[in-house]
Amino acid sequence: MIERVLVICIGNICRSPIAEGLLARAWPDKTIVSAGVGALVGHPAAPISVQLMFEQGIDISAHRAQSVTSVLVRAADLILTMDLAQKRHIEQTYPTARGKVFRLCEFDIPDPYHQDIAVFRQTYNLLSQGVDALTARVAHID
Repeated sequence: MIERVLVICIGNICRSPIAEGLLARAWPDKTIVSAGVGALVGHPAAPISVQLMFEQGIDISAHRAQSVTSVLVRAADLILTMDLAQKRHIEQTYPTARGKVFRLCEFDIPDPYHQDIAVFRQTYNLLSQGVDALTARVAHID
């Protein structure tokens, strides 16, 4: 049974906070956290990420970036990454994570960092589709 989900991206300010917010809305009874492999520790979510989520009725303004740690990895029942390189990095750095690390989508989700709002909207749409597909799949298992 999935109780704790860890969402990974690079800086933990663009993609993973969005995915964390979407998953928290989809699974309000589960613990959803996010972190970065190169986190901008302590930084808030990117302003455009906050704006896009606000438009969806989700407030991520309190988010602060954190680094992936062995404690977070061990505690997670499911670890979701944005791309294959991050998945491999987590599996190599934390061998006990193997078998519970997956890309959120069946393809890599590009990083919108330092891009305009149109790119962030594309990223949001990909993340939203990925979360919808994941929650539908897990509903059949859980």
